[in-house]
Amino acid sequence: MFSKIIIFINIIAFFIIHSTILLSQKILIPMDLAQTDHLKSYGIAYWTLEQGQHVDWLLNYRGGSFLMDYSETIATECLIRGVFFETIDGATAATILAKVQDENVNMDVVRLEKAPKIALYAPPTDQPWDDAVKLALDYAEVKYEVVYDEEVLKGSLDEYDWIHLHHEDFTGQYGKFYYSFSNQPWYIQQVAMNEGIARKLGFSKVSQLKLAVVKKIKEYIANGGFMFAMCSATDSFDIALAAEGIDICDVVYDGDPADPNANEKLNYDNTLAFENFKLVMHPAIYEFSDIDIQPDEINRESDYFTLFEFSAKYDPVPTMLTQCHVNIIRGFMGQTTAFRKELIKSSVIILAMKEGSNHVRYIHGNYGRGTFTWYGGHDPEDYTHAVGDPPTDLRLHKNSPGYRLILNNILFPAAKKKKQKT
Repeated sequence: MFSKIIIFINIIAFFIIHSTILLSQKILIPMDLAQTDHLKSYGIAYWTLEQGQHVDWLLNYRGGSFLMDYSETIATECLIRGVFFETIDGATAATILAKVQDENVNMDVVRLEKAPKIALYAPPTDQPWDDAVKLALDYAEVKYEVVYDEEVLKGSLDEYDWIHLHHEDFTGQYGKFYYSFSNQPWYIQQVAMNEGIARKLGFSKVSQLKLAVVKKIKEYIANGGFMFAMCSATDSFDIALAAEGIDICDVVYDGDPADPNANEKLNYDNTLAFENFKLVMHPAIYEFSDIDIQPDEINRESDYFTLFEFSAKYDPVPTMLTQCHVNIIRGFMGQTTAFRKELIKSSVIILAMKEGSNHVRYIHGNYGRGTFTWYGGHDPEDYTHAVGDPPTDLRLHKNSPGYRLILNNILFPAAKKKKQKT
């Protein structure tokens, strides 16, 4: 009888120990060169948050890796999506966490707690160009909802944690495409759609509608929202704010001439990122202002930009936004390609730029309780993406460092707020 009790106790002990081992197991998704699909790795992290489980983002550890509790479901999802992962025990995980939190190394851990609700600002009609963020979210299998002017002005942004703006012109000049594409069906449709929305919402001009949208998004940021923008949505956003109350649209856009003294009347106090810029007023010139670096200033062969390094423990936000498996990234063009350093406000953090130049590619700033992050260029894997070009197939660019920067931004709002060290 006694021996049977001992055997029973040993069996119970075995199951307790085995269960403890299983519970302490972790899944490590490395984001260095070992990773088979960097882009879908973000999707796994986002999906795990959707399941109600937290994710630890290991800043600067193996390219900004993800650590989470082990489950067969997550492991299976990684296999289905082609994401490389490692199963590690509790002791190994503890060693990794101790390493990244060591005060002598530029690493840290940020806990991601809840999947942010994402909105993409995009027109309801088809456009002759794609959106790199939409491509990235679709490929990574991250959920989002599309909003446009009417939803923004009705206050729908309050439902979202993060909004993206891409190839959009907030000045009311339709991307300054008039002289190149005004006879194209898509351009005619775009003008008719925007004029129809403006009339429906009580605006006499599209420029007035877009200014109202910009001010509403600015208010959203001030109240704690996260805004990410690329390409022409970046500088045109600030131009619209600076030009409030000034007619900067030529007669071909709104039926009356622009104010010839517009540049002298710009109010840079209204803007988020840029100051002291001058507008390019002629409708035949495919440029909004001198914020943008011109194509003839860029040497394609040497067009690379460098990510800045930040302190993971003291500057976790810019560190999160610059996580990558490389620190030098191939440049890419857009209607707005890069920003002149001398026109960026001193309060804005420069995240990446071309060394030895004034070409800034990636910036971040705070406004009120929220933040904005702007990334120059149109498509990180298509150097000169033109109107009408087919969308980039991200199955061919699973490890794109340029697209990784986009996806860093969707996880940033999920991070647990931590007090700054003093």
